Amino acid sequence: MQGILRRKVALAAMAAIAALLLSGCGYNAIQQKDEAVKAGWSEVLNQYQRRADLVPNLVATVKGYAAHESQVLTEVTEARARVGQIQVNADDAASLQQFQAAQGELSSALSRLLVVTENYPTLKADQSFRDLQAQLEGTENRITVARGRYIAAVQDYNTFIRSFPQLITAKIFGFREKPNFSVENEAQIQHAPAVDFGTPAPTTPQPQPATPPPPAPAPAN
Repeated sequence: MQGILRRKVALAAMAAIAALLLSGCGYNAIQQKDEAVKAGWSEVLNQYQRRADLVPNLVATVKGYAAHESQVLTEVTEARARVGQIQVNADDAASLQQFQAAQGELSSALSRLLVVTENYPTLKADQSFRDLQAQLEGTENRITVARGRYIAAVQDYNTFIRSFPQLITAKIFGFREKPNFSVENEAQIQHAPAVDFGTPAPTTPQPQPATPPPPAPAPAN
């Protein structure tokens, strides 16, 4: 009995020492930061899905007023389909880049669609369209916030596992740097996609013809 008791005490002591060592070398902090990155990525995907879910209703509403704008409607629908086909892995740089490109195409297609709608006052006055447009604008803002937080979380994680002594722990347990959104795209996503509503440029005033001089008075007789 005493031998079994001693072994249990020894195991408990070893477990306590291991816990202290892991805590001191940053293992627990790495786990926490890794979970923060995962949570941030889930929110990014959630907001992108929210936008994708708006596309079919938006296209259907516009089509009811502007069915002949088939090219723009097709572009939006196809861009949305490509987004849905991508199986993104945020830990793989190539996969993340492909995901970025597809989402960028959808953003551009939606911007072109909104520009087209400016030519249809009746559509713009439709309450369903106005509600969808407001939801889209709000979702674009949420995407910007979610991506910004994810970028910060990945930067924090990468910086931490590259610092001493955490870098030793990271190598032992196989924690690697995570890819992030590209710098050029990061600058772009600080704002929702800009929409040019086709405001006409101010007209330049045309030069007025010169006023002819008054006729000379007739000579006196």
